Amino acid sequence: MSPELDVVAVLGAAAFATAVLSAVVGMAGGITLLAVMLLYLPPLVVIPLHGVVQLVSNGSRAFIQREHVQWGILLRYGILLVPAGIAGLAVARQVPPDATKLAIGVFVLLATWAPGVLTLGAHPEASDPNRRFFALGAVAGFLNVTVGAIGPLIAPFFLNLGLTRFALIGTKAACQMLGHLTKIALFGAVGFAFADHVVLLAVLSAAVVTGTWLGSRLLERVNERVFLWLYRVVLTAVALRLVVAGALRVAGV
Repeated sequence: MSPELDVVAVLGAAAFATAVLSAVVGMAGGITLLAVMLLYLPPLVVIPLHGVVQLVSNGSRAFIQREHVQWGILLRYGILLVPAGIAGLAVARQVPPDATKLAIGVFVLLATWAPGVLTLGAHPEASDPNRRFFALGAVAGFLNVTVGAIGPLIAPFFLNLGLTRFALIGTKAACQMLGHLTKIALFGAVGFAFADHVVLLAVLSAAVVTGTWLGSRLLERVNERVFLWLYRVVLTAVALRLVVAGALRVAGV
């Protein structure tokens, strides 16, 4: 069942704002949009729909930088996406929605304030460049269908590779695009009805494209430090609401 028009409007505005955010600070838009969507829709609806929107967002960046994409990295990243995604989907379908929201809220807080915890204190940028993406693809495939947005987790793995800025942006976007394609295919294979949400998807996709366009033009006019501070405050508030509400419901309060 499709959400009400007022919810569509709110989520469309959120998609636009988070796309501007990504264009200005180069990150964080996807995970922020995911957290906002979870305030209105259950996780097993949000995660596949969010995947479609992020496919549009990352796909556009990958297309623009297609000449700079490192295909060897993309191949290694993609090898284990499907089997790991199948395992992740099996887990996600067994976890109660409130517990999933709680877990995603905690993940968002860690990604915002303590990203090193997500890599268990390791320094992925120092790992073997020829091997790191096999393991990263497996982890990403699993988490893509359980927590939904993993940009902050995978970003450090693209460092220390000698990539140009264009190659880094294009290759990371291509890897995320492939991850979202895999997620969409897996949810479709188990019967998720994307067609039932076509209006919401159209609004969110259009909002993301428009927000990216505007954000790119505001890039030199916006104080990035102020913008980043505002993003952290807003995202923390949304994540805390997910954590508190999820914890209370899991505890039966």
